[in-house]
Amino acid sequence: MQCAVYDTYVRKKDGDVMHFDVVVEAKTPHEKAIEFGKKYLESVGEGEQQMTQEECQFCHIQQAPPRIESDIQNNGYYIQKMEGCPA
Repeated sequence: MQCAVYDTYVRKKDGDVMHFDVVVEAKTPHEKAIEFGKKYLESVGEGEQQMTQEECQFCHIQQAPPRIESDIQNNGYYIQKMEGCPA
């Protein structure tokens, strides 16, 4: 599966920055990737933080590894945690 990767930086309530990628099927609209990112933020207690096209920007298209492809098929998206994300 070809997937689109959206590089995302969101300022947390404590002022630190969370860096994560929202990974979706390549044909998924950007607005839907932002919705998925907001869903992730809600799941980690940061749901009220701003997330727009400015915070979540298209980065590239790549082939999804099997584990990521499975998550996308089951949930519609995958979150690749980078910096400042809760464990």
